[in-house]
Amino acid sequence: MFDERLTEQRNPRSAGIDLRTPLELVRLMNEEDRQVADAVAGEEEALARAMELVADAFRQGGRLFYVGAGTSGRLGVLDAAEMPPTYGTDPELVQGIIAGGYEALVRAREGAEDRPEDGAAAIVERGVGESDFVLGIATSGTTPFVHGALARARESGARTGFLLCTPPSEDLRARHDVVIAPLVGPEVVTGSTRMKAGTATKLVLNTLTTGAMVLTGKVYGNLMVDLQVTCEKLQDRGERILMTILGLERAEAKRLLDRAGGHVKTAIVMERRQVEAGEARRLLDAAEGRVARVVGELPAAK
Repeated sequence: MFDERLTEQRNPRSAGIDLRTPLELVRLMNEEDRQVADAVAGEEEALARAMELVADAFRQGGRLFYVGAGTSGRLGVLDAAEMPPTYGTDPELVQGIIAGGYEALVRAREGAEDRPEDGAAAIVERGVGESDFVLGIATSGTTPFVHGALARARESGARTGFLLCTPPSEDLRARHDVVIAPLVGPEVVTGSTRMKAGTATKLVLNTLTTGAMVLTGKVYGNLMVDLQVTCEKLQDRGERILMTILGLERAEAKRLLDRAGGHVKTAIVMERRQVEAGEARRLLDAAEGRVARVVGELPAAK
């Protein structure tokens, strides 16, 4: 394919797929997808480093920004959008920047990725500064929009990282605080990085934000306790969490959650420490949001 990037190479295992049966196609793609988790596991040290950088940004009052184009940009926006309902975060805490703007989420705007100045402008528009962490996502490693954004972020004093699925250059590693490079190999359909590279990206982003949320007190045991009730589904989940942790009946859990203003973590501390909502929030603030530091460790599920 006259291109050195791993994401643009032809996959010898998928040669002739246009003549295969549906069952053969399913088996082939599943076999290729099995390589993705191992590729991500091979980047565990870089992922841990990135996770700590994100947690540090949050502790300093900073934010996490994802920057990407096409599938990479959409996955970043998706991960960012999932944080408020899952962990009760401010929508500003994790933000996705996609080349071409939010219209590009539903309608491809491929040319938008070619302008580094647009990436830089997006960073300026969001006021990125020293307390923030910016992760560029470009599975090919070459997207100009992403590089432009990261260059401006570094000029602004922010820490930066890069996620790609082709071997990174030494210059790229030297330029950023962390580089994550799960090498998933050539795609089943050449260059279709929404496939294995996209799956690897989703796994990396899931790990990154989930770990950062754990490190900053959004989880108690393995339960999502920094949850703000905003709909029936979350009301049900919040009540069930309180029933599980505190041994309450459903009606008792509902009343406690109401007194806590719909905030599960506050409700746990209120019950365990026998205090009202204001004092529970003060205790949590003093413990950097870590419930276990206020009420003790949550026993493992039996």
